[in-house]
This record gives sequence, structure tokens and C-alpha cells, in this order.
Amino acid sequence: MINRRLVYYLETNKSLHPSQSGFRKGRSTIDNLLALETDIRLSFLQRKHLVAIFFDIEKAYDRTWRYGILKDLYDLGLRGNLPIFIKIFLKVRKFRVKVESEFSDFFIQEEGVPQGSVLSVTLFILKIINILKQLPTSVRGYLYVDDLYISCTGTNMNFIQRQLQTAVNNITQWCNSNAFTISTSKIAGVHFCRKRNLHLDPEIKLYGEDVKFVNEIRFLGVIFDKKLSFLPHVKQLRKKCESALNILKLLSTTASVADRVSMIKIYRATLLSRLEYGCTIYGSARKSVLQKLDPVHHIALRLCSGAFRISPVKSLYVECYEPALELKRQMLSLHYYFKIQSNSNHPFHGFKLRPFLLRLQNARKSFIPMFFTRVQDILYDFNLLYLHITPKPKTNFPPWGIPEVQLLNPFQTFIKSDTADITYQQIFIEHRQEYDDFIAIYTDGSKSADHVSFAVVFPNTTFSF
Repeated sequence: MINRRLVYYLETNKSLHPSQSGFRKGRSTIDNLLALETDIRLSFLQRKHLVAIFFDIEKAYDRTWRYGILKDLYDLGLRGNLPIFIKIFLKVRKFRVKVESEFSDFFIQEEGVPQGSVLSVTLFILKIINILKQLPTSVRGYLYVDDLYISCTGTNMNFIQRQLQTAVNNITQWCNSNAFTISTSKIAGVHFCRKRNLHLDPEIKLYGEDVKFVNEIRFLGVIFDKKLSFLPHVKQLRKKCESALNILKLLSTTASVADRVSMIKIYRATLLSRLEYGCTIYGSARKSVLQKLDPVHHIALRLCSGAFRISPVKSLYVECYEPALELKRQMLSLHYYFKIQSNSNHPFHGFKLRPFLLRLQNARKSFIPMFFTRVQDILYDFNLLYLHITPKPKTNFPPWGIPEVQLLNPFQTFIKSDTADITYQQIFIEHRQEYDDFIAIYTDGSKSADHVSFAVVFPNTTFSF
């Protein structure tokens, strides 16, 4: 309850930076991955350099400055019982360790936010969000909880180096003032560029040590290489999926009692979930790269359905009710695109390329287009450009003041099993005659063993799901 009220206040007053995606409704890790991929694609399109630095904050959750949280709440204008409750919530925290049947002494947790509380994550992102305000205007930064990356684009490497060094110095100074520590061993940078001529990586220093630059880096579960081919990510993903295939191979033996439905559910949980995560981003790779994942998908479907090796691939899709991975990636891309366009608070809502970038993209066909251009091509192929995306409804009432809904149910005194249909029909006709100036909206739902559906009927249209 307290967390809902605090989140409502922060979101309503736009106190949270739009580049923070962690623990926020309607946001996910894909938002940060999309931001990075979009910036890289645009820099490639303009034949520029993009240098990104990925930070790792040591034990950020356990070292959060409690007084800093209370100060940030005060600076946001929060007064009264809510800050007092949060102060008491953070004040005295004790813990002890249990080994078998023995307990250690109690220890006092002097800093950090309590583990396992929904309120703790909100307080943490509230504290760390100010790190994005330390960046120069030419440097972009995105946060997912404590996973931070900053990037700078340009044609002059000296300019990029100066801007990133300024940003690193500001971030370091802010961390020192707020009891955070950046790990010098885990921080890394990547120089994204497609130019073939010789160009050196920038020299960025953190605590007097050089920031190491690598050819590829794992960020939020997706591996980004300096050419953005996603080949290292696809190779590692295939390797993980091949090891997970052993579960299906074991269950597909004659000694196993798993049926087809159970096998497909296990496949979706263990393998397909890995293939689907981030596919809207790494799906921009070349077709020859993405085809490396198809054999894993086909082997899994053969194991689930018990089909022969010579069975056509298309028959596997029909038998298992699973589309090809290419269609799956297109479907998830459309879902994510509609999610963005229906959320007016999303940082990519209504995103459009500037006219000169659009002309440049159309002229340079060898460059892989950005996500929104790829989605427009999918919509065109499926003849869906005419679709109107309905925005998500906004709730205008706070969680502490939910209005009461007046409900009139003339059927509540009747038991369905003991009442004739004609009785319900007569009551319904009388009800409609009494409230004939109201608009009638009809709803109905049904379910089976595996599916659930419902429909809403308006005077001029019908929606079914």
C-alpha cells in the first residue's frame, strides 16, 4: 500500500527519469536494449563513432545511503506521515545467519535497504536516479535499476573522449558523495564503429586507471559486439539451448510418460523463453546469422511430437502449434511496438526519424535499419499499416482514493440452478425498460481445459479476445 502511494506520487509528478526502466509499470529491459541498439544503428548510418561505457556499482543495493533517500524525499516535497513511515522502515534493521540448527549473533544493518520488500526497490531507484543528471548534454545514459551505460556519438574521437571523461568524472564524484562505489575491474567500454581505417579507442580513466575496451560485452542478457552483428550472442544462445535439449531428449525416451502437451510446455519454458528474450533486438542480425538457431527449434519440435527425422519442417509447425522462429520474432516485435505506441509515457512513444536520416536510410540499403523501420516493413508485408493503436486508459484517481462503484444487480436474489430461463428474461426486459436511456453493453466469457475467451458487445461494434 505504501509503495503504491509512493510510486503514484513519483510517476504523477514525473520525479523519475524516463531513462530509468527498472521496477516501473510498462517498462522492461528491452527498453534499454532498444535505446542502445537504436543509437548504434544511427551512428552506423551516419558513419560516426559511438563509444559506450558500461558501469558496475559494487553492492549498490546493500550500500544505499539511507539519509540520502530521506533527503531526496524531502527535496521532492514529500511531508507528513509517508516520510516518517519510510524513516522508521529504514531505521533499525537486524539480521542473523542460520547454519543447520544454529543461529549466529544479531548484526545491525547500518546502510542499505531491506531485502525482499517491494518498497525497497522503489527507494533504491529513487536514490540512484540522480546519477543520470550528472551527464553532459552530448552524453546519453540509461539505467535499469543499477545497470548503467553511457554513450557518446561523433566523428571526432577527441571530442568523444573529452565528453565521456567529463561524464565519468561527474559520475565518480556523485558516487563518492552518495556512498556508492564503481568497480574498476568490471567497468568496460566498447567502441562501436564500421569504419575500416585505423582508429584508436579513446583513453578514459576511472580512479586513475584506464577503462578497458573490449570487442563485445554482455548487457542485460544480450551480447553486443563492436560491429553489431550479434553473431557472438547467437552462438552463445545456441550453445545454451543445445545443452537444454538434453531435458527433452531424456523425456522423449520410451521409459518416459510425458505426453506431447507436457513436452511442448517444457520446451516453451526451458528453450523457447531463451530464444524469445531480446529477439526484437538481436533479430536485426543478418539472415545467415539467425538461421543458426533454426536447427535447435526443429530438433526440439521433433522430440516433442515424436516425428521422424525426415518429416518436413512445416509439418512440425502444424503438429506442435509453433510457428517458425522468424515469424515468432516478427510477432514479438509487433507486440513490443504496439506496447510502446499505446503508452504515452514511454520514452520511444511517437518516435520518428528526422527527414534527412530517413532519406539517408533509404539511400544506404546495405545498412541494417533501426527497429521502428523494421516494424514498419513488417506491418506493410502483413497489410497492417491501417491499424489504429488504442492508447492505454489513464487512471485519474490516486490509490488512496479509489471511488466506489455503484452496482445494481436485479439477479442477485436468484439461484441460477433453481431459476427458469423465462424468469431471467422477464427481469431483464423490465430492467431495460426502466433504464432505456442508458447505453447497453453486454459481456460474456467462456473457458475450456486449455483456453479462456471473452467478448464485449457495444451498440456499434464487438470486441472478442
